Amino acid sequence: MRVCHIVPSLEERHGGPSKSVRALANAQAALGEEAELLATAEDGRPMAAGAGDAATIRIFPRVAPRWLSRSPELRQHLLRTRYDVVHNHALWLLPLHYAHEAAHRGGVPLVISPRGMLSGWARRHRLWRKRVAQFFVHPGAMPAAAGWHATSPEEADDIRALGFRQPVCVSPNGVVPPGDAELAAARAAWHGLCPATKSRPVALFYSRFHRKKRLRELIGLWLSVERGDWLLLIAGVAEDHTAAGLGAEVAAAGGADRIAVFDGNGRPPPYAVASLFVLPSHSENFGLVIAEALAAGLPALVTDTTPWSGLAAHGAGWCVPWENFGATLAAALATPAAELAARGRRGREWMTRDCSWARAAGLLAEFYRHLPR
Repeated sequence: MRVCHIVPSLEERHGGPSKSVRALANAQAALGEEAELLATAEDGRPMAAGAGDAATIRIFPRVAPRWLSRSPELRQHLLRTRYDVVHNHALWLLPLHYAHEAAHRGGVPLVISPRGMLSGWARRHRLWRKRVAQFFVHPGAMPAAAGWHATSPEEADDIRALGFRQPVCVSPNGVVPPGDAELAAARAAWHGLCPATKSRPVALFYSRFHRKKRLRELIGLWLSVERGDWLLLIAGVAEDHTAAGLGAEVAAAGGADRIAVFDGNGRPPPYAVASLFVLPSHSENFGLVIAEALAAGLPALVTDTTPWSGLAAHGAGWCVPWENFGATLAAALATPAAELAARGRRGREWMTRDCSWARAAGLLAEFYRHLPR
């Protein structure tokens, strides 16, 4: 089966889908599908293939208005190339219009992965843009989908709540547990960047610096009471906030000895220097960094607006309402180090067992084969 995956960007600054869609395409190619991954970039330069890239990856130039990921070259490629399935990832941007057009013209199924963009918080954020996009950027694309791909049951509920009745495949993202050498290299890098991580227990926030992550609220919560010798390490990719700006706010609040902020671009994930992962997000369709933290052996504390209620059942962390986040954080920080480590081991076992890319790719490949044509 020839499968086309389309994602607006593979740039790290655009968050989880830039990693997860690539991993999914590669996993499908490894299963024997003819998988192609199409994306846009500012200059359209070819992207270097990674060591694990089994899928064909094509990058097309993005032109004005760039915020819509407009790319006439991507559109032309889709119109002249034959696929058996067109699978678009993300909403509200022009690549979904190109995918809809190509699937209709080729008489093949269109599958849409909303990638968190249909959750209540996400839809309310810049609502006017979403309404414009639905009717003028990719008109008719969502009703025309042959099927949907959700990465959690909660995301499937979001799709159904909006009235869509097409088949939905619930296929979580995969995650690859890091090896000892990878963790050791990351640990050494972050010990050099932030020497305090050598001697102090670390709670880690690692994600995009986007307002939906409640990052400023987390900083305020951390500074509101004494946290003992714990250090909050904040690392990620600038979006609504920058590392420099957040660092200045922390220093102005007198918290420079309690919170360290770093730009994560070009640096290894800092899971290896932490004892606890925290993500108080307003909304996540999956939350790939949560799975990555668990796979690296960290217990996680997250809000119940992420699809991770299983943390408690698996003994790997806490999933609580934002109103309870502060009290649960205090309890987690007071948990003995050995118990935190045990929770982290259980999380790693969980991810190894249930969240593989081969499983995700297989579920979707089977789903494609049963879609109406």
